[in-house]
Amino acid sequence: MMIWIIPLLYGIWSLAFPIGKTLVFYADPIFTVAIRMLLASLILLGWLYIKNSNSIKISFKEALSTFILSLFSIYFCNIFEYWGLKYLSSAKTCFIYSMSPFFTALLSYIHFKERMTWTKWLGMCVGFLGFLPVLALQEGSEDLLKINTFFSWPSLAVIFASFCGVYGWILLRLMVKDQQMNPVKVNAFSMLFGGALAFITSFIIETSPLTQMYQLDAPPYFGWLALIIFISNIVCFNLYGFLLKKFSATLLSFFGLLSPLFTSLNAYLFFNEPFHPIILLSTVLVSFGLFIVYRIELQQGYVRSSSSD
Repeated sequence: MMIWIIPLLYGIWSLAFPIGKTLVFYADPIFTVAIRMLLASLILLGWLYIKNSNSIKISFKEALSTFILSLFSIYFCNIFEYWGLKYLSSAKTCFIYSMSPFFTALLSYIHFKERMTWTKWLGMCVGFLGFLPVLALQEGSEDLLKINTFFSWPSLAVIFASFCGVYGWILLRLMVKDQQMNPVKVNAFSMLFGGALAFITSFIIETSPLTQMYQLDAPPYFGWLALIIFISNIVCFNLYGFLLKKFSATLLSFFGLLSPLFTSLNAYLFFNEPFHPIILLSTVLVSFGLFIVYRIELQQGYVRSSSSD
């Protein structure tokens, strides 16, 4: 499989942030997560059923593993991301979400006992410093929820979403590579479980989902929802799952640093969101820090070079 598919994946996936920003304008964030995930799961399960009705059967062990995955990759990840999107620009949300490679390195150290060297720690510190200028960009409604110069509650929510997303991808990699589970089936059931939990949560802490459905400006909301389901849940989620069979989670996360640039460009071109040059400068600094980490991982043999892919 050609490595150029990875940046293409992130170029397409970057549209999810400005579209998500548009969706939370029409409805509460947790409700939006619930509707998106439930509809996406039904589409994927229906497709699997048409191909092979037995393919949607799931054992208790698989269901338990998938439920744990759904807590991180669907429920916590998307709820905190969408709540953050309500107050942050889509470009800033995507940039903060791109802390994922550093979380990947840390979780690999904890989960897989991958060795951390001083050079790796240096690279991670350089990368973190690159995030600070963007974190300091607190504008509009985010400024009302700020904690200090660099952090606000929405930015912390997106950082936590990034952490949960990375842990979810590590769990998914274990399930599709080590346990040989079908990535489409895993994604479909994780979206079903996570969407159901989000729907229950929306009933508890948001305006009643039934009231929201009645008050929705349905045509634009469901139009954007259909687009994000197709882009993210159907195309990108499953393509990422298949790519995990070929490439390491660290390599895929490394290419994810292209996402803020794609998102900034898409948000500017299609959604009239201002472009902040500081995001470009910070991306360069973060990329340099992650490049240090990546080179050490190549030497340690944790990832393959592109020439061997």
